[in-house]
Amino acid sequence: MKIFDCTLRDGANVIGKGFDATLTTMMLEGLIASNITTIEYGNCLGLGAYTANSCIAPLTDEEYLALVQPYLSQAEIGMFIGVKNTSEETIAMGAEGGLHFLRIGANAGDGKAAVEGIKRVKKAGLKCRYSAMKGYILSAKDLAEEVKMLADAGLDGLTIMDSAGTMMPHEVTEYVQALTKAVTIPIGFHGHNNLGLSVANALAAAEAGAEELDCGLLGMARSAGNCATELIVAALQKQDKLKEVGLLKLLHFLDAQLIPAMKAYDYRAPVQPLDLVYGYAGCHSSFEALFKTISQEKQVDLYQLVMKASELDRKAPSRALIESVADSIR
Repeated sequence: MKIFDCTLRDGANVIGKGFDATLTTMMLEGLIASNITTIEYGNCLGLGAYTANSCIAPLTDEEYLALVQPYLSQAEIGMFIGVKNTSEETIAMGAEGGLHFLRIGANAGDGKAAVEGIKRVKKAGLKCRYSAMKGYILSAKDLAEEVKMLADAGLDGLTIMDSAGTMMPHEVTEYVQALTKAVTIPIGFHGHNNLGLSVANALAAAEAGAEELDCGLLGMARSAGNCATELIVAALQKQDKLKEVGLLKLLHFLDAQLIPAMKAYDYRAPVQPLDLVYGYAGCHSSFEALFKTISQEKQVDLYQLVMKASELDRKAPSRALIESVADSIR
């Protein structure tokens, strides 16, 4: 199971068509430090959109490619590319810029138009991913047939995109199972949160055999947002999965850097990191004052204190118990 973080592409829709250099660098470093190392970034509409679609982001494609150079050895980093922009020249720009992959995006049912683009991406020496946007407009059976054709063209992986956030968990299960039975390439899932089901749908996708889950820090993305990176990491870690990701490191990055930075854009995370910790630990928020007091007195990490004390008592942790746990952390 792998997290595919697309904050730096889809997430930028909350402020425009892309993040500036400061925010892009901040998030690249925060993700990599937390061991989330499959990252899509750049212009919201993808490589080539700045000129071809007049999708003007804070940086040009060339500037995004120059900015990412120090991080290419630390993570698998690539860009989205609309099916209409898959010219040899545009793809070559991404390859020469050192990207590890390009992810072609086309609406479900339009796969034939992507075949030549897939071949060009592979010829350029890049991994080729694919986003079946609005995946729900085809039946699971018909989408599986389209994926077979795309896989035969050399595709390395495909993501089912619930672009309107309209799918239910049982539908996600049906689609993922149909595609994983049809092809051997990895299948991923990209869920928007319009019905508040993005985490539930991501968990359903994982259970059904999806190998990658798209997500965005603080849930940032177009419309109601994507499945929040920090939420799906926490939910999967409760299932004893994805343990390689540094959840606490990620939450502290959000608290210290990204949440304050996004206040300038009037963007607020739907679930704050401390509330996420309560849910992960099974700790009732009525104990917040006591935990915060002891955390400050003992100079220990609040999130770690809540998690460890709750392993011992989720009903009514006493001051003595919490202090004892704080001492063990120190």
